Amino acid sequence: MLKAIYSFMMRLMVSQYRRTKGKFGGQVAGLPVLLLTTTGRKSGKQHTTPLGFLEDNGDYVIIASNGGQDKNPAWFHNLKANPNATIEIKDQPLQVTAEVALPDRRSRLWDRLVKLSPQYGGYEKKTTREIPMIILHPIQSQA
Repeated sequence: MLKAIYSFMMRLMVSQYRRTKGKFGGQVAGLPVLLLTTTGRKSGKQHTTPLGFLEDNGDYVIIASNGGQDKNPAWFHNLKANPNATIEIKDQPLQVTAEVALPDRRSRLWDRLVKLSPQYGGYEKKTTREIPMIILHPIQSQA
């Protein structure tokens, strides 16, 4: 039952974000929001999730916090299985490829993240895992 409610709420949030071009649901915990669409590693179906993000040197950085739970979110596993994804920022779709931030870059980004959105520091304290930060590299289209 909770999974169905969560799924419904996610679909509603995504729909509202798209309908308003990010004016509704375009910010969370002090971060701008993008829509991440991944391919399910088991189902092969497309899944879209709203996520807060940072920009870093032309890349987009998302955080696999899962609210501080001890397991990574499903979208993280989907990206590990297939790093090609689509993001939408406001009404702009963009093809990206994902990689987990290496320790030095992660450390720098994590410090920046916690300054912008202190609740992530609380998530870090709730879990025993290191929360992954994922770099989304835009794929330049061939014109």
